[in-house]
Amino acid sequence: MSNTTAPATPVTDAATAPDTGAFAPLRVKLFRALWIASLISSIGGWMQTVGAQWFLVENHSDAALIALIQTASAAPFLLLGIPSGVLGEFVNRRKLLIAVQSSLVAVGVVLSVVTLIGGMTPWLLLAFTFLLGAGSAIQGPAYQALVPEIVSRPLIPSAAALSSIGVNIARSIGPAIAGLAVAAIGIPFVFALNALSFAVFLVVLISWRGYNPPVRRPEPFIEATRAGLRYVWNAGVVRRVMARLALFIFPASALWALLPLLAAHQLGLESNGYGLLLGAIGIGSVGGAFVIPKARAKLGANVTVMIASALFGGVIVVSAVSRSLPLTLAVLVLGGVGWIAVIASLNASVQAFLPSWVRSRGLSVYQLVLFGSTAAGSAIVGAVAQNVGVVPTSVGAGTLVVVVAASQLIWPLLSTADKERTLVAIPLTDVPPVDDVPPLSISDTAQTLVLIRYTVDPSNRPAFVTQMQVVRQTRRRTGARQWELYNDREDPHVIVEAFSVGSWREHLSQHDDRTTGFDEAGLEKARALASGEPEVRHLTQIDPAAPAEPGA
Repeated sequence: MSNTTAPATPVTDAATAPDTGAFAPLRVKLFRALWIASLISSIGGWMQTVGAQWFLVENHSDAALIALIQTASAAPFLLLGIPSGVLGEFVNRRKLLIAVQSSLVAVGVVLSVVTLIGGMTPWLLLAFTFLLGAGSAIQGPAYQALVPEIVSRPLIPSAAALSSIGVNIARSIGPAIAGLAVAAIGIPFVFALNALSFAVFLVVLISWRGYNPPVRRPEPFIEATRAGLRYVWNAGVVRRVMARLALFIFPASALWALLPLLAAHQLGLESNGYGLLLGAIGIGSVGGAFVIPKARAKLGANVTVMIASALFGGVIVVSAVSRSLPLTLAVLVLGGVGWIAVIASLNASVQAFLPSWVRSRGLSVYQLVLFGSTAAGSAIVGAVAQNVGVVPTSVGAGTLVVVVAASQLIWPLLSTADKERTLVAIPLTDVPPVDDVPPLSISDTAQTLVLIRYTVDPSNRPAFVTQMQVVRQTRRRTGARQWELYNDREDPHVIVEAFSVGSWREHLSQHDDRTTGFDEAGLEKARALASGEPEVRHLTQIDPAAPAEPGA
C-alpha cells in the first residue's frame, strides 16, 4: 500500500464555524452534498430490500429463502469487512468510492432489466443482492473515514450524528415509498430507482474536485490487516463491545428477517402495508437518534444499551403475536427507538476508544460483527421458522434478546471515561540515525526484537510486574506479536521486557503514531517504579539467505 492516512486539512468552507450544533456540519457545502447523496442512496437501498423481499413473497418462496435476503445483504460485510477497512485507511478514498458507485450503478441497471424482461429467479436475485451488499461493504469504512477530512474537528460528533440520522430517515421513508412504488409501477422499476440513487451519489463524487489524500507511513496490505486485528483483539474495551453487539444482533435479526412473513400472513398486508411497518421502525429510529444522547449522558452507555436491548426483545415478542395493525405499528416505533439506541451507543463507544491510526480498520471489524451476526442470525431464524413456524421462532428470538440484555448486569460494557485517546509520539532511544546504519543491519521489513532493561528495587517489584501487564496490552495493541518479561540471572535487580514486532517500520510507527495518552500514562507508571532510565536495545532479524553486506 502506498497511500496512508494522517491528519489532513479539512476540505471545508466552514472550518472555523463557531456553531457546533446538531445541524452545523450541513453548513459545509461538501458535507451537505455528500450527506444528501448518501441519504438518497440509503433510501434507494431500503427500496431495493423491500422490492427483493416482496418479489420472493409474490413468488411464494418459503420462509428460509425470504430470510436469506438479509443474509445475502450482510454476508459481504463478513467476507470483505477487514480488507475494506484496510483499503479505507490507505487508498485514495474518493477514487475508491467512485469506482464502487460506478459498479453499483451497473449492477442495479442489470438487475432491473433482467427483472423487467421476466428473467429473474429467487436465487439469481440473491446473487444480485450479494453484489450490492459487497459494494456497500467495500465503501463503508472509506466513507466514514472521510468525515474528519471534510469538516473541522469540533464538528465531527455532529457530523457522525447526522450520518446516523440520515440512515434512519431512509429507513423510515424508504420502505414506505417502496411499498407504494411496488403497487404502482412494479418491482423492476423499484430496482431501477435504486440504481438511480447510486448514480446521484456518483455524480456528487465526480463533481468533488481538489481532494488530496493524506499521507502516512506506508504499510503492506497483510501487515496493515494484522495490525488492525491485533489492536482489536488486545483492546478489552473494543472486544467487549464487539461481543455485546454479536450477542444482541444474532437473535434480534429475527425481526428484520421474518417481518415480511408476519406482515403477509399475520396481518394480511400487501407490499405497501409492509412498507408501513418498516416505516414505523424508521420513525422510532429517527426519534431515538435525538433522545439517545441525553439518555447516554444520564444513564451511561451500559444501562442505555441494557434497557434498549430489553425493549427491542419485547417488541419482537409483541409484534409476533399481534393481529392488530395499530398495536403492531405502535410497538414497532418503540422497536426503532430500542434498535438505534443499541447500535448507536455501541458504535459511539467504539469510535470514542479507537485511536485515529486504526479507526477505519476497527470500524471495519465492527461492521463485520454487525453484518456477520445479521447474516448468520437471519439464516438460522429462517431455517428454524421453516420447521417450527414464524410466530414461535419470533417469540423465542425476542425472549433471547431480553436474556442477553439481563446478562449486562453481570457482564457490563467497560468504561472509557478515564482513557485518554490523543496520540502522542514517544522518543526512540538508543538508536543511531538510520542513514548511518548499513541497510542490511536495519531493514524496513526485518522482524524487530526490542529489549528493555529496568532496574527495579525489590520493594517495588510486585507493583512493577503488575503494571507491566498494562504495558503488555499497550505493546500488543500497537504492534507487538510476542511479549515476555524476564529476570536477569546475573543481576537480580534487573527485569527485562522483550517484545517482537513484524518489521522495523512497524516499530517506528509504534513510536510515532500508534501510542495514545492512556498508553503513555501506563508506560510512565511502570518507569516510575524503576530506578533511573531503562536501557533499550533494538535487534533486527538477519536473513541467512541475504547476501553479506560489503566489508562484512
